[in-house]
Amino acid sequence: MTMKRITMVYPAQPGQFISAEVTEPLSVTTAAKVLGVTRLALSADMAIRIENASGLKVDTLLRLQTAYEIAEGRDREGDIKVSRGPRR
Repeated sequence: MTMKRITMVYPAQPGQFISAEVTEPLSVTTAAKVLGVTRLALSADMAIRIENASGLKVDTLLRLQTAYEIAEGRDREGDIKVSRGPRR
């Protein structure tokens, strides 16, 4: 039996979501200052800061980030060359 690959719809980029929901009236520089950081990259620590500042849940933010990173990885899957090692 041949398995069909299901094509995923590309998920939203988390930064766009955060920008629209949290920082839209602020410049990136001002938002970084408000959050107490120098760079706006979504990590667990940053997600907690955003949750504290806006009420958006950490879980939601990190799920968005993970879905986006998986979709990016799948786009590059053909370029990833790995051979499966011997089974134990």
